[in-house]
Amino acid sequence: MKHIAVLVIHGIAGGTYDEERFAFDCELVRNYDVFQFTLPGHNVKSIRHSTCEEWISSSEEKMDYLISHGYKKIYLVGHSMGGVIATYLTTKYKEVKKLVLIAPSFSHIEKEEGLIGALHSSPNLIKAYSLDEIETRITKLPIRALNEFIKLVNTYQDVYKEIDLPVMILHGSKDQLVPIKTTREIFKELKNNHKVYVTVRNYYHDIFNGNKVNRIDNEIVNFLKKPVFLIKEEKKEL
Repeated sequence: MKHIAVLVIHGIAGGTYDEERFAFDCELVRNYDVFQFTLPGHNVKSIRHSTCEEWISSSEEKMDYLISHGYKKIYLVGHSMGGVIATYLTTKYKEVKKLVLIAPSFSHIEKEEGLIGALHSSPNLIKAYSLDEIETRITKLPIRALNEFIKLVNTYQDVYKEIDLPVMILHGSKDQLVPIKTTREIFKELKNNHKVYVTVRNYYHDIFNGNKVNRIDNEIVNFLKKPVFLIKEEKKEL
């Protein structure tokens, strides 16, 4: 029997290293083949000139690769901007059977709260990342990359309304980059009742770091393993 492919998509100014611990844990599951890739322009110290169209295209190429190699069942896991891309892919490929969204950035909110403002001005980020990490993330994110990110969000901000398959959303209660209220609203609007919302208490945007990482990984893996008929609408906290 052909294994199930799990494709993990990272966020803007990030890389495969953000989710590698989860990818390793998921790889241990029998019959799961886990794949990661680096979005164009993200494999250098600063995002080189790359466009949102290239980010989408490279994701489609990865999906086409998996399908051409015989994977008929694919689970998508997307973090932040990767969640937006993963949701779009869900609407295009019938092979996608489950979707996991970690703090998906369906809103860029350029004012007091949200990704743009928080990246440049929020002192609360110091609580979530080290100063070196903050500096690295911001310097990797030039204005042109931010503009491409905003363009991508504007294009696909409503795409989640089209999906009709099991979805899990996880979001840190203290996320300063993507306000948790945005994903709570999205969860309400999902038309499939096979859905789970997990609030990770006292966590920021970087879900895969911290003292709850094992529990978070287990929640996602259990969701992926669970038969669809056993997945009921549920809200929980970690």
